[in-house]
Amino acid sequence: MASQRNGTLYIGVTNDLIRRVFEYRNKMVEGFTKKYNVDMLVYYEQTSSIESALNREKQMKKWERVWKLNLIEKYNSEWKDLSLGL
Repeated sequence: MASQRNGTLYIGVTNDLIRRVFEYRNKMVEGFTKKYNVDMLVYYEQTSSIESALNREKQMKKWERVWKLNLIEKYNSEWKDLSLGL
């Protein structure tokens, strides 16, 4: 999730991506995403298990910011809100 192109980034895990994006967009979740207006889905991955999703989240949270930006740019160079296609 991002606030805008090259803006504030948020990485998280959910079992219902559409619901979670709706909650963030409508400021229904107190915390980081609401405080920093993070409401655009710019990248996501699907995994086969919650364990692999949590491991990937932990891995990516340790990444340098430039690595995260490069990953987004590789798959979504226009920084489109991918939730619109879900």
